[in-house]
Amino acid sequence: MQRSAGPRRGLFVGTVLTGSFLLFLVQPMVARMALPRLGGAPNVWNSAMLVYQALLLAGYAYAHLLGRLPLRRQAAVHLALLLLAGLTLPVGLRALPAAAGLAEALWVPLLLGLSIGPVFFVVSAQAPLMQRWFAADPDAGAPWALYAASNLGSFAGLLAYPLLAEPLLTLRAQSLAWSAGYGLLVVLVAATAASRRKLPVVPAVEAAAAARAPAGWRTVTLWLLLSAVPSGLMLSTTTHLTTDIFAMPLLWVIPLGLYLLSFVVAFADRRVPARAVSLVAPVLVLFTGSQAMLSNASGTVWQVGGTCLLLFATATALHGRLYDLRPGPAQLTRFYLAMSAGGALGGMFTALLAPLVFDWTWEHPLLVLAAAALMPLEPLLRWRSRGDLDPGMARIAMLVLVGFALFLAWLLAADYGEPGSELAMVLLTVFLSGIGILVMAWRGAFLAVLVFAMLGQGGIWTIRTSLEGLRTRSYFGIYTVRDDADEKLRTLAHGTTLHGMQSLDRGHASDALTYYGPGSGVALALRATPAIEGPRARVGVVGLGTGSLACQARPGESWTFFEIDPVVLRFSTQGRFTFLRDCTPAARVVIGDARVELAKQPAAGFDVLVIDAFSSDAIPMHLLTREAMAVYGRALGPRGLLLLHISNRYIDLAPVVGANARAGGWGALSRLDVPEDTARYTPSRWIALSRDAGVLDRLAHARPDGPWKRLEDRAAEPWTDDHASILSHVRWSRLTGN
Repeated sequence: MQRSAGPRRGLFVGTVLTGSFLLFLVQPMVARMALPRLGGAPNVWNSAMLVYQALLLAGYAYAHLLGRLPLRRQAAVHLALLLLAGLTLPVGLRALPAAAGLAEALWVPLLLGLSIGPVFFVVSAQAPLMQRWFAADPDAGAPWALYAASNLGSFAGLLAYPLLAEPLLTLRAQSLAWSAGYGLLVVLVAATAASRRKLPVVPAVEAAAAARAPAGWRTVTLWLLLSAVPSGLMLSTTTHLTTDIFAMPLLWVIPLGLYLLSFVVAFADRRVPARAVSLVAPVLVLFTGSQAMLSNASGTVWQVGGTCLLLFATATALHGRLYDLRPGPAQLTRFYLAMSAGGALGGMFTALLAPLVFDWTWEHPLLVLAAAALMPLEPLLRWRSRGDLDPGMARIAMLVLVGFALFLAWLLAADYGEPGSELAMVLLTVFLSGIGILVMAWRGAFLAVLVFAMLGQGGIWTIRTSLEGLRTRSYFGIYTVRDDADEKLRTLAHGTTLHGMQSLDRGHASDALTYYGPGSGVALALRATPAIEGPRARVGVVGLGTGSLACQARPGESWTFFEIDPVVLRFSTQGRFTFLRDCTPAARVVIGDARVELAKQPAAGFDVLVIDAFSSDAIPMHLLTREAMAVYGRALGPRGLLLLHISNRYIDLAPVVGANARAGGWGALSRLDVPEDTARYTPSRWIALSRDAGVLDRLAHARPDGPWKRLEDRAAEPWTDDHASILSHVRWSRLTGN
């Protein structure tokens, strides 16, 4: 009855790879499906990840409980559940209306869980089950390499989505292809079950009783911590990436892909790569992690790359330590259950608890510090252990070095943000990192140097902003309201991006500043509105911000604002910004996603519609698709004027708008405003669209200098809810800081 384990190993590897590939291919797919309904806030993806982690935990718990049954019964139950879950295919978003009074942080996970729950739950269980079935044959060998293969399949699935599935297939085609892959997985699971059918029928619980004693609570607690910190750090890194660039699967999957890749390295049979990464991880924590409290500067691709490298290195170091603490094969599902529970705890901390407790992304530096406290620390310079150095003298030297690190951090904080101080800041950070390397033999000293470096690299400024109560955090973002006494200006920033400004000088309190200055496209269009649409124009504005556009209203006009975040509305109603109160007190404000709420409005209810919705510097993708344009067209009258704000540091959106305009029969004009007064006004690009050529002609000739130009940019295909990709529109030079 003894057979070669070789062919069976290949079958199990193929099954694990297929299941993991499908599992992580469907994650960005469903999140992409959700964009038209949920918008592009970073927390939407974090909520999705929380659902995935909860379902993964449930799947691992199911695998752990199923392991108590005889192997044949395990196979029968699992195959039956696979077939039942298949009845919910193809994958799609369920028609679940938003529940009144239910917070987005709870409703979004509920919607995603109902949409993807059955298939995700049962597929997530197949990886630990396959490893347990594999190890059931005494000649098969250790199953840990299968776990590395599982994460390699997951990594491949994540890469396949933004690079292949999203650019090449519609969402419908993606869903059907995934369903076909699911069918293949069922066949493979059945084949693996058949390969073990001749093994002795021994309940797994009996095998476990013959194994060594289960791990104690301290070990299990360490398993949880070593799993939770990388999981939470992965989500906090995702928030950083998607806040200032774009809400898109390509950016969603980078941190998750690196997180999964860390498992591949950490759980591989060859330990050299894992040990090498663990050796350099503390150095990366010192140098790159020192920027974890930075909150008032947008990163270049080098800073983003450093953040991603930090995530990979710390996750590999922590997961490598987790591998070193692994139990025997008999406790395999218990070990994976604890790992999954830790991952879910990290996700809950970042996606649920942190937005409620913190006014800023304090979870990110806290998780970096937790990683530094848990990762293996192998001193690169072993001067402490030299025989000619007295332990007391070594401790004194350590204290002197830590004190010197505090002094360097003070110098760094003093130079922080000063013009021309970049080189000095880099050198001071290098020196601080060097001191951290010198004191690695003392974990407490190592952590102290890291904290000092964080405080010097913008941390003091970030803490002061929180203590002064200038920040407000909601599900949709982090807002900072700050007064500049010298310039007599009050600003609103979302993340690191300026979203509006008001003069504190009473004589200029109604002046529209930043992107809405007198030369901006929206200001020109709204000034021309009475001549084009008449004195009683109906104006709709998507995105309230500070309410800067309110003072563009003319007597006789009726204005409606659409705003997704109630926190933003409170800035205007509580007097922090007074545009709305002073200029359009009778304006109607509708809270909710603009596309959903505009679809509820009467047809042809607006003469002018302004789309000015941003999440930090990221424009929600679902507001720029052909379907979104159709919603705008329905809301506008036959001679209606649509204004799109497409200013973005990293993405050139003009070709997208041009392609959508052509597909929908819109004419389009473009206005790029580069003001001379950069202290009060911000460069902006606005696109004016109308299905009535006469409206655009009158707008183009409203000024003798002709500030409007015909929009000639065209993408190859329009964006749709079913198919959109930004790869060809990325401004790579901006990302690299050139």
